[in-house]
Amino acid sequence: MVCGGFTCSKNALCSLNVVYMMVGLLLIAVAAWGKGFGLVSSIHIIGGVIAVGVFLLLIAIVGLIGAIHHHQVMLFFYMVILFIVFLFQFGVSCSCLAMNRGQQEGLLKSAWGILENNTKTDLESQLNCCGLLNVTDSTFDTDLRNCPAPCKLKRSCPTCGEKMLNHATEVLKILGGVGLFFSFSEILGVWLAVRYRNQKDPRANPSAFL
Repeated sequence: MVCGGFTCSKNALCSLNVVYMMVGLLLIAVAAWGKGFGLVSSIHIIGGVIAVGVFLLLIAIVGLIGAIHHHQVMLFFYMVILFIVFLFQFGVSCSCLAMNRGQQEGLLKSAWGILENNTKTDLESQLNCCGLLNVTDSTFDTDLRNCPAPCKLKRSCPTCGEKMLNHATEVLKILGGVGLFFSFSEILGVWLAVRYRNQKDPRANPSAFL
C-alpha cells in the first residue's frame, strides 16, 4: 500500500528524523569516546565529528518538530537545508567512487600536510609505519626522525602512505557507497517533507489548505 495519507506521511517523516537524531548522537558519542580513550589526539578531528553530529541532530529536531506540528515554516527550512546537504554529500560520494590512485596520493599529501605532529605520531604508532611517502624532501626526513613506531627499532619501516594507499580504494568505495545511501535517504526526506507540507490536516478546518 502506498504511503499517501496525511498520517502515513507524518509518521514516515518522524521516523526518518528519529533515525537522523540517532546517527547524530552516535557521531557525538563516538567522538567523545575516541577522545576519552586517547584514540585520537587532534582536537580538530574530534571537533569536526562533533560539529557534524550536532548539525545533523539540529536538522533532525527541526524536521521532527515541523512534522509533529505540521509547521509550514519549519518544514520549508528543513527541506531547503536537507536538499543542500544532499547536493554536497552526493557530490562528495561520487568523487570518492571516481578517485584514482594519483588523486588519492595528492589527497593524502594534502591531508598529511595539515595534520598536527601529535596526530601524525599517533597514526605512525597505530599503523606501525613512518612518514607518508618516501620522497626526497625535508618533511619526510623530519617525520622519520620523530617517528615512534615499533618498526623503527628494526630499521625496516614501511611508509604510512603505502599502507594507506593499499586500502584507500576499498575504503573510498565504502565511504562513497555509504554516502550515496544517506544522500538518497536525504532526498527521500525532502520528498516526504514536500508531500506532507502540501497535505491537509484532517483534524483542522476542512476548508483550510495547510
